[in-house]
Amino acid sequence: MFVFVCAGCGAELTASLSRVALPVHAHQYFGNGLQLPVLMESGTFAVEPEPWGPPWREWDEIGPEEAAARGIYAPVDVLSDGAPGAIVVAPGDMRGTVLIPGKRGGACCGLAGADGPNMACEACGLPVASRIDDCSYWQAVWLAPDAVRRLPANGFDAAPLTWAELMAQGRGTPPFEPITGWGSPLGSDLRWSWSPQWTAAAGNALAHLVVASQGRPVTVPHGLPEEVFQRTLDTLLPAGPPTRRAVLAGPGLSAFDADADIVLVPLHPQTGETWTPADPATPAYPVPLPFGMWFQLVFPEPRLPVPTSGPMAADALRDDPPIPRPRDVFRADVEAFRRTLARLPAVRSPWLREIARIPMQDLHARLV
Repeated sequence: MFVFVCAGCGAELTASLSRVALPVHAHQYFGNGLQLPVLMESGTFAVEPEPWGPPWREWDEIGPEEAAARGIYAPVDVLSDGAPGAIVVAPGDMRGTVLIPGKRGGACCGLAGADGPNMACEACGLPVASRIDDCSYWQAVWLAPDAVRRLPANGFDAAPLTWAELMAQGRGTPPFEPITGWGSPLGSDLRWSWSPQWTAAAGNALAHLVVASQGRPVTVPHGLPEEVFQRTLDTLLPAGPPTRRAVLAGPGLSAFDADADIVLVPLHPQTGETWTPADPATPAYPVPLPFGMWFQLVFPEPRLPVPTSGPMAADALRDDPPIPRPRDVFRADVEAFRRTLARLPAVRSPWLREIARIPMQDLHARLV
């Protein structure tokens, strides 16, 4: 367990926290005017290894050589010139801080943090963090890495769960969830939507799938994986044989087809480790998915197709109506796709660079 303290006076700024992997959707902007929940689970923190936050520099100021030194291999709109190592926590885990008046960061409904730290140490006044709670953003507090220090805290920090323990817990991330508009009375603007976590994770995974395609068509398993990935893959990749085949693989599954070209595998939610097959010589390209999404793809929750009456069937697991499905088709997060693709060295190949250069509005049209 760790606690973060002010670098200026040593005052404690957080509750005791355990480190977990940075969520794939940490920097997601979802929709327009929508209300997203808290990013981090209470009692946890994650670290962004890249620079993040203001000041920002446009691509023309940076150039390909400096960008490549930072692990960016294709043009992006802007890059942060902030300090690397920002720490993200749940707002409810903050202690001993106050908001800085006037530092809204260009937000329309809350706080956006676009103009630097908007929270200060209550004891000494040092700006230490940026609270983000504007509409369409995940609610979080980002501690400035040069304004805080991490110290060991009292309490037992358990070892990360094993893959077997994660499978036993069986915590999947549902593909659909209710989303409401910012400031709407409860239920007045409620609608079922594809999960924002899924759209961000799919954007990240699609970048890997495109790289793994080697410029050929890719097929994914039928069912929910097909609904999430296939339409976009068919749009971005050329048609015609030979086709590369992607399969689901991971803990708890029988050995996958050795002839598969690509494997969709889980990321450990605590360590960020990518699951690897027992045979390290397996040539398939691994495409990482957050564990909760991967688990749901592998073990979709059985549901009754329609509400029923009378005695429950022997194999029925629930008797309530099924969760409503969104009316629209699945749309991967375009920004997550571009962000991930630009950070994969393979994007320097000519055919991938052409995809990376597609203007944002055109790419958005293709992915939706």
